Amino acid sequence: MLTLIIRSIIIYFIVLIVFRLMGKRQLGQMQPFELVLTLVLADLATIPMAEISVPLIHGIVPLLALLVIHYIITIITRFSPKFSELISGKPVIVINQNGIDYKAVKKLNLNIDDILESLRGAGYFSIDDVLFAIMETNGKISVLPKAKSTPITKQDMGLVRQENSMPITLISEGKLLKENFKDIKVTKQEVLDYIKELKLNIKKILVFTLDNNGIVYLQEMHKRGQAIQTNLKGKNK
Repeated sequence: MLTLIIRSIIIYFIVLIVFRLMGKRQLGQMQPFELVLTLVLADLATIPMAEISVPLIHGIVPLLALLVIHYIITIITRFSPKFSELISGKPVIVINQNGIDYKAVKKLNLNIDDILESLRGAGYFSIDDVLFAIMETNGKISVLPKAKSTPITKQDMGLVRQENSMPITLISEGKLLKENFKDIKVTKQEVLDYIKELKLNIKKILVFTLDNNGIVYLQEMHKRGQAIQTNLKGKNK
């Protein structure tokens, strides 16, 4: 009995350390590969706890091996957008200016009730209140409301409200996301020229987004981000 207790305590602290090293994402925020890893870790941890005949090292080594695999996958997805898309998928627009995108919904193997339920969870009970809704890779839905449904702030008082626009991410962690340029009129060269004009190194840019109003959100690594009004044509094609 004492052996079981000691083995359980050891495995518990090892699993705790592994999860701490993996990060602080909640279950609902995990990417698919992280969720699979979590389930496998939980299953592996129970074996050396209950089976005294199984050497303790045979339970510890797989846990540490999976931690290493997690780090390798995380590093690769950070530097390879295509690999990240393969492993985690990519965000999909399920509601656009024309309403629900039925093809996108079916591609995600969802039905209309799933979309409506997710909208209600985000605080929107009418599709007419939504300009864009995006199904994220972790299964959560993100909503960009129409101007009429956006809460008024102090900055809005006395101002003519413009329609919201969805920012497109063009640079992420020093990488130019070439596939995102197909949805907007601005070219890769225009963005590179703009960055050169600011005397910035693209490798040091954490995030660079552009919306339909030509507003760029730019943040360098380890620096404060800022929104900049530009002449870049961010209108959708």
